[in-house]
Amino acid sequence: MVLAVAPSASARVLKGFWGPTQTNGESRFPTYSDLGVDVFQMALDWRDVAPTRPSHSRDPGDPSYRWPAGVDYAIAQATLYHMKVLLMINSAPPWANGGKPGNWAPKKSKYFANFAYAASKRYPSVHLWMVWGEPSRAANWKPLTPQPDSRANAGEPLTKDEARAPRRYARLLDAAYVQLKGANKHNRVIGGNTFSWGFKGIRPVQWLENMRFGKHNRRPRLDLYGHNPFTNRKPDLGNKPFCGSRRAGCADFSDLDWFSRVVDKHLGTSAHPHVRLFLSEFTLPTAPYDPEFPYYVTLSQQARWITAGFHVARTVGAAGFGWIHLQDEPPNGNAQRISGGLIDYKGDLKPGYAAFKKG
Repeated sequence: MVLAVAPSASARVLKGFWGPTQTNGESRFPTYSDLGVDVFQMALDWRDVAPTRPSHSRDPGDPSYRWPAGVDYAIAQATLYHMKVLLMINSAPPWANGGKPGNWAPKKSKYFANFAYAASKRYPSVHLWMVWGEPSRAANWKPLTPQPDSRANAGEPLTKDEARAPRRYARLLDAAYVQLKGANKHNRVIGGNTFSWGFKGIRPVQWLENMRFGKHNRRPRLDLYGHNPFTNRKPDLGNKPFCGSRRAGCADFSDLDWFSRVVDKHLGTSAHPHVRLFLSEFTLPTAPYDPEFPYYVTLSQQARWITAGFHVARTVGAAGFGWIHLQDEPPNGNAQRISGGLIDYKGDLKPGYAAFKKG
């Protein structure tokens, strides 16, 4: 099922955060609590947990599994500070994908789905599950045939080769949904997990349009649609489309109103026509030489854009608004460094900290 909640300017938006569990041996959860974080987000690496094929893949007690102590620590700390935990499962082990790197999809969706079942049984207090991170990005999900950049504004449908990746992902998502719901009816499954543009991948609109599987082009089941609306402009629903036109298929913060309707059109059902967005990741670098983004903003801009982002998220009825990077890395000449934190490298709070805390 999907969560059918109509958009509202007063809708409750869960605050999410991707960040370290500890720094220098001290828990960072007091900081997350001060920020008002509702959901601590972290990855569960299937490849690390199951380096060899388990004999009983749905049993969390199978001796092949190596469950990470870091997840247990995060869950214990989150519970202490009254937070939920979201686990994102990704990275296939060699035995599941034919000996390829972790960003290659498993040969059979049931391998992933059975692991998801075992993980849910291993972590019974976790009820938010994300199926793979940004699979629309070629670096994260293979095999994937990227859309040519030359078609950026053409709005052309995907070719058969290009459509294979979202179709394969849709099958994996639906299989995981069935197993996660079977493990615990309270589990909520976050799928899609696109990001703003499709550089070296597939743009979010074309990705979700092609999330179909099987001979009858079935829609995969999910509860929430994950999207990371990174942007180099202030979030404002009055802005023009991010890539020049809606047909281009991009979607940043300013596009979330119409993008949400596209999600409903292609992934909603007659019983549950509205699929809420879960905006898992957002960040804004405040210095040059960032390894993730070719732009940066001032400290005050970061704060204003965070406030604007929360406003957009509430307006479109998003279920969650997440941030990545707690603290900046120290500068080292022209070397690349993370500067999208809410705390600077010296430990001082940036204006964005207060903006995120206020929401």
